Amino acid sequence: MLMRFDKLIIALLFLLPCVAFGQTIKQNTGWGLFMNNTRINEKWGAYLDVQVRSHDDWDGVRSILVRPGVQYFFNKNHNLIVGYLYTPTFLNMDGFTDNVQTEHRIWEQYIFTHNLKTAGLTHRARLEQRFIEGLNGGEDIFSQRFRYFFRAVIPFRKPESAFSEGFFGAIQDEVFLNIQNKDLLNGRTFDQNRAYGALGYRFNKALDVELGYMNQAIKGRSSNTVNNIVQLAVYTRF
Repeated sequence: MLMRFDKLIIALLFLLPCVAFGQTIKQNTGWGLFMNNTRINEKWGAYLDVQVRSHDDWDGVRSILVRPGVQYFFNKNHNLIVGYLYTPTFLNMDGFTDNVQTEHRIWEQYIFTHNLKTAGLTHRARLEQRFIEGLNGGEDIFSQRFRYFFRAVIPFRKPESAFSEGFFGAIQDEVFLNIQNKDLLNGRTFDQNRAYGALGYRFNKALDVELGYMNQAIKGRSSNTVNNIVQLAVYTRF
C-alpha cells in the first residue's frame, strides 16, 4: 500500500509543471544550496540551509536565503523543525528608489522518512508565515503558505546495508499553496511547483554533493514564469 501511495505522489506532482498556463515568461538561472543537519543528542538537532540564486541568464545574484532551525526527533523516521528565514531579493527594477526587497519568515515543518527497497524517501510538510517588505513605499505584506515536498534518493548500486557511499540519482517535487492573504500576492491558491532531478555522489554518511535540473513553474497575477534552473547542492550531516 505504501509503495502504491509513493508512486501516486510522484506521478501527480510531476504532472503539475505541465499544466497549461497563459502568457508565460521563460528564464534560465542558477541556484547554489548548502544544507546541514547536526544531531545534538537523541532528541534534538540543529538545521541550516543557505541558498544563493541568480537573475535570469546568470546575470548576478538575485536572492540569498539563510534558514536556521531547531529540530526535534520523535524517532529515526519522524521529526519536527521550527525555524526562521531571512532573504534579501535584489530586483534591479527601473523607477524604484530601493531595489532590495527583504522577507522574513517563521516556519514549521514535519518530516517523515522511510525506505522503499534501496531508495530513501522523504516527505515534508512546511507551513510558512511570510513578512514581505513593501516596495517603493508600499505597505508590508503578511501571508501564510503551505508547501509539500517529496524526494527520493536512489543508489546506483545496491548497498549491503544503509547507503553510505557511491553514486545516486535524486528526484523530487514541491508544491506551494497560498493559504492566507493570497489576494495580496498572485490572487490564487496555487503559487508554484518545483520539479527536480539530479545526479550525485555520497562521499560518506556525512556528505553528499549533487548537480541537477529544476523546473520551477510560477503562477503570477497577470503572467506566469517557467524557470529553468541548474542547481549545485551540498548536503552535510553530523
